[in-house]
Amino acid sequence: MIPILMTGFILIDKPEGITSFDVVARLRRLTGEKRIGHAGTLDPFATGLLLVAVSREATRELQKFVGLDKHYEATFVLGASSTTDDVKGELSEPISTKHLTKEQIEEALQSFSGEIDQVPPTYAAIKVQGKKLYELAREGKPTLVEPRRVTIYSIETIAETDQRTPLNPPLVRGEARLQVRIHCSSGTYIRSIARDLGAKLGVGGYVESLRRTSIGPFTIENAFTFDQLNPSNIESHLVQIDSFLSRLT
Repeated sequence: MIPILMTGFILIDKPEGITSFDVVARLRRLTGEKRIGHAGTLDPFATGLLLVAVSREATRELQKFVGLDKHYEATFVLGASSTTDDVKGELSEPISTKHLTKEQIEEALQSFSGEIDQVPPTYAAIKVQGKKLYELAREGKPTLVEPRRVTIYSIETIAETDQRTPLNPPLVRGEARLQVRIHCSSGTYIRSIARDLGAKLGVGGYVESLRRTSIGPFTIENAFTFDQLNPSNIESHLVQIDSFLSRLT
């Protein structure tokens, strides 16, 4: 029998293809608790760490976590643009990247280090006059918002570019891939970095894959997949509120 009351925090490894709200909905079914929230939305195509609070008492503490810095690993594609700045959008015609050297790409990438002003993607959850940007975009009313100041603490390549690797979806378009690791402040859009990097290089860019590996001191290694959770073991995986908060000190 599911306990009447459950409380605490849990780290979830979100799979691709579901929203952060879907994660909350699944945990409601597993725990029987209605008051569940998370700190830091992940796009449906993204995977990785989601910090989730279970119970009214735990969700009251979420504000202490939403501003924590984050680590991501991503695959950027250079040589095309996307309407959503990621692989799920409509892609432009490809532009050759053969003239770009590794040194040029690395120099452009490092220009995003430090404090930067960043325009969020057109398809984002930010609200403008009561409507989310992606809702306006789907209505044919794409809306730009003012740039936001974010901090990129570090950005580095973790694999070389490859102009011969086919993309997924499987059209061999000839773009260049770049795998990167990013440590950034809360509120940073990785899709915007890919888009702006492509613009700086004159070839367009978007995110093909994205995985969040840490939120502040909390890491993906301590997260659970839904395959590991069920109604009979979920309570044993919840970290009590005081213990979880102690990680912030």
